Amino acid sequence: MAGEVNRKISAASARAHTRKSNQSTSFKLPPGIFQKILAVLFVGILSWVYQAIQPPPPKICGSPNGPTVTAPRIKLRDRRYLAYKEHGVPRDVAKYKIIYVHGFNSGRHDAAVATTLSPEVVEELGIYIVSFDRPGYGESDPNPKRTVKSMALDIEELADQLGLGSKFYVIGYSMGGQVIWSCLKYIPNRLAGVTLLAPAVNYWWPHFPVNISNEAFNQKTPQDQWVIRVAHYTPWLVYWWNTQKLFPASSVLAGNSDILSSQDKEIMSQISARKNFASQQVTQQGEFESLHRDLIVGQGAWEFDPLDLENPFPNNEGFVHLWHGNQDRIVPVTMNRYIAQQLPWILYHELSGAGHFFPLADGTSNAIIKALLVGEY
Repeated sequence: MAGEVNRKISAASARAHTRKSNQSTSFKLPPGIFQKILAVLFVGILSWVYQAIQPPPPKICGSPNGPTVTAPRIKLRDRRYLAYKEHGVPRDVAKYKIIYVHGFNSGRHDAAVATTLSPEVVEELGIYIVSFDRPGYGESDPNPKRTVKSMALDIEELADQLGLGSKFYVIGYSMGGQVIWSCLKYIPNRLAGVTLLAPAVNYWWPHFPVNISNEAFNQKTPQDQWVIRVAHYTPWLVYWWNTQKLFPASSVLAGNSDILSSQDKEIMSQISARKNFASQQVTQQGEFESLHRDLIVGQGAWEFDPLDLENPFPNNEGFVHLWHGNQDRIVPVTMNRYIAQQLPWILYHELSGAGHFFPLADGTSNAIIKALLVGEY
């Protein structure tokens, strides 16, 4: 009996000894290791996010790794280069001198009124038109400091360096039309006449009634509404938003034909070959300083809006024309129609059945030019 008790005690002692041995040899993590791992992961994720939202540097034309310079260019005061293209009669014999401002995802070759204007009208009226690549497009240097005002000053400097005189005409289409509002604000004394063709709008212009802005905004597709919101509220995310694959980006950049009117589809089918060539050139320096910068500036915080503007031609020495198609699905007509209603000095032309690309329709450029230069409309 005594031996049996001793054996039981010995077994218990053995088990206790085994437990102590196992406990003493088990692996223990250093204190705070989980917090350190989480911190490293957090820093890694932040680094990945930062890299994802940073646009690559632009490939500057004429730089060792950049595209070749083929266009004539002027050098601006801030040492940037601006590429341009001349159309019509020679500048030194022209009666009318016009600066044309191109739209989104296009360039100096896409001067709608110049490329579709009849030679007879050009010669009869003595018309000279110069188009230029806006900053970051085509062969014009990017301008990381681009603002609404800087675009007007670029246009003024282009006119001065080309010797267009104390006054000149301006025509802007779509996003280029939005630029024309800045010309009316900052260089009105240099303008002989103005034409805006389906000008892009800013849905946060400070003095617009909210119901008018909302009505226009709600006519955009949901994906484009998000692109516009990102450009306005978080411009530092614009590059990522338009290059990521999680959410749909801009309908225009995606080439979504659902946003085109029936007239637009017909026009685009006729000029698709030329547009394909142009699209290979306009973003060759990178999409951020061209397309994305357009979105950031266009939908950013403006110091003014068109409703603040005064008539630059109080004595009828010139006129401001605004043309828009009532079937435009890219720039809804709502806000521009309201501008024309509030500013009676704007001569408003709303085209029934026309879409966004109406300036490219047969004969339209002749009508636009004659209305601007000789008052035929």
